[in-house]
Amino acid sequence: MKQSLIILLLLISYQGFSQNWTTNFEKAKDQSALQDKKIVLVFSGSDWCGPCIKLEKEIWQSHEFISFADENLILLKADFPRKKKNKLSKEQQIQNDMLAEKYHARFPWIVVLDSKGNVLDAFGFVKNYTPQDYINRISKINI
Repeated sequence: MKQSLIILLLLISYQGFSQNWTTNFEKAKDQSALQDKKIVLVFSGSDWCGPCIKLEKEIWQSHEFISFADENLILLKADFPRKKKNKLSKEQQIQNDMLAEKYHARFPWIVVLDSKGNVLDAFGFVKNYTPQDYINRISKINI
């Protein structure tokens, strides 16, 4: 019983600090318009790009960024994994390729968009940036 309670509490606390990333561009635009929030589109090579992996662990998964994002952003991820075990569906790969072409993706590449998909800002990995530095940069962008 005690072990079950501990597991349940861990799952609840994990859910409390998880982010709601979407991989669907149209859904992100709809949510952005409905909630009046900016979209942060992140191009990532989740299983091969060192800076992408660092951003994921040190910035996107930080409690500070998660709290900010929950209140202010729609998070959209376009991943480009290379390992066969992480292969995307054909539909997802087509969408990600289209987004990469449209937004001139590099890895990592962060694009801040309005609800219509217009670019408000775009930047790459910034060495030694903290979660607060990313928050500050995104916060200064006006829709």
